[in-house]
Amino acid sequence: PAWESPDVPDNTYRDGRIATQAIAELQRLAKGDKPFFLAAGFMKPHLPFNAPKKYWDLYDPAAFTLADNPFAPKGAPREAGTHWGELRAYADIPREGPMPDDLARKLIHGYYACISYTDAQIGRVLDALEQHGLQENTVVVLWGDHGWKLGEHGMWCKHTNFELDTHVPLLLRAPGMGAGQRTAALTELVDIYPTLCDLCGLEKPAHLQGASAVPLLKNPDRPWKRAAFSQYPRGSRMGYSMRTDTHRYTE
Repeated sequence: PAWESPDVPDNTYRDGRIATQAIAELQRLAKGDKPFFLAAGFMKPHLPFNAPKKYWDLYDPAAFTLADNPFAPKGAPREAGTHWGELRAYADIPREGPMPDDLARKLIHGYYACISYTDAQIGRVLDALEQHGLQENTVVVLWGDHGWKLGEHGMWCKHTNFELDTHVPLLLRAPGMGAGQRTAALTELVDIYPTLCDLCGLEKPAHLQGASAVPLLKNPDRPWKRAAFSQYPRGSRMGYSMRTDTHRYTE
């Protein structure tokens, strides 16, 4: 099945156990006097949408609305879209054709429940960071590897160069930098590596393609990149996408 909502503790699922392990690692690292790098990779909201019942209960199923653009972008070639085969491999999902409305609402509910579940695990790790006195000299970055369509363009999942698939969360907290700031500047995941180098006083390798976002932390409204780039293949063809502050162009 593409989802489930049993009444179980957080650690029943993998993300709860990942958070527990990350907390144990922070406790161990706090006892040392050397710099450290800790990566904690959470699975949700990846399919299947499995999360403890209490996270499903945070939402009213009747409050969810369906995508208001269940059609392909105007002029988009057939190769730009996807058959969302990843989701169709699960039970109770139609193998062909559109998604029934009641099933769409159930999947949207599951997606939100999984986000809240993972959000709680991230909170546990950040609480541990503070409890061990590490928050004042530790850089924290939270990001996702891709976006997800919930019926937009008549599609589900990812696997395209559309805005929803390539737009990801990126939050960065650095000691000594302003907190709670937002920027409309274009940033890319390849920027994380050089940003961490600058914040940690490390020499940047020559091969890096990204740009350090430290200047944006100091001044979120400053002039910045004119475009951000992404790519995703369709069979033997590669799709390339360029995002500016006003448009996305894909070929």
